[in-house]
Amino acid sequence: MVKINTLKISPALINSSCAWASDLEQLTELYNSPFTGAVTTRTATLDGFSEGPTHTVAFAKSDVTSINSYGYSPHPLSSYLAWVKELLLKPADGPRKPFIISITSSDPAKLRTMVQAIQRLRAELSNTLTQAFVAIELNTSCPNIPNAPPTGYAFPTLLPLLSVLKDEFSKDPSLTIGLKLPPFVFRGQFNAVIQGVKGVCLPGGGSEPSSVPVSPFAFFTCTNTLGNSLLFGDQSTRLTPSTNGENIPTFAVPTVLGGLAGDALHSLALGNVYTFSQLLREPGNSSLRNISIIGVGGVTSKAAAERMRQAGATVVGCATLLGKEGVRAFEIIGSEEVV
Repeated sequence: MVKINTLKISPALINSSCAWASDLEQLTELYNSPFTGAVTTRTATLDGFSEGPTHTVAFAKSDVTSINSYGYSPHPLSSYLAWVKELLLKPADGPRKPFIISITSSDPAKLRTMVQAIQRLRAELSNTLTQAFVAIELNTSCPNIPNAPPTGYAFPTLLPLLSVLKDEFSKDPSLTIGLKLPPFVFRGQFNAVIQGVKGVCLPGGGSEPSSVPVSPFAFFTCTNTLGNSLLFGDQSTRLTPSTNGENIPTFAVPTVLGGLAGDALHSLALGNVYTFSQLLREPGNSSLRNISIIGVGGVTSKAAAERMRQAGATVVGCATLLGKEGVRAFEIIGSEEVV
């Protein structure tokens, strides 16, 4: 069992926010799997994202790699709040498990509205449940939104959003908040995250002036897909048929470029997890020492999950294998079964 602030995750294996956690049916399957310790929703906006035929995914033929052109969920946050409430309050065969509600917004006012709606759900659930079962993940890293590059790559621009989350955490420190980060490739990008989070830490609770500040963020999800990636049609199989009449489309996804995930991302994801795990332990970053890492990226086997843990992840997440195998993916990762 892993504890991240007030959230208890057992086993320490979850899905990451993805297209296969979009609706009630998919969330129910994830929730009912004995191999998942928590469920992450697809990233929601306040009013829902306009999804069309160009938003899809393709899988490589050579390995468990995917490329997708998805944006955010077409379902508004209110739908996820209703579904999470339904699943947590209905009688279950197994133990209840937490939900990580993934959200995003570029507008601080809208983000505050979303967080406060989640807090109302948490307050309502607390009348029935004896522990925390809902956390928040702010997605800073979707690479497929036109004219809106991932804010995680320009971390100082996130300050207004981080300040909203800081304010809400200061009112209720039992609220578990995390950040979903893009894949970084040089040290300055990692340092920007560390310095940005240190800048919104709250004063420590001790009586001494030297009391360690408290981070409002309890976890980093590392890493989202790698944008500006390309697979050709003959390298891949697409979930939806081609719309141009060709048997094999020129490119794997209609937008040509998309977010790369799965095996092809694994080494970079491991490097991100390892780098953050080392930075969080440095003496000068003591205010961040309680931040956990959810390792995501190329977790397509039991061995890959173990590599994530060795790199520094306390919880492991997957999406591409989920898309390819369904919820059986977690049995593959969480058992001795060999794919």
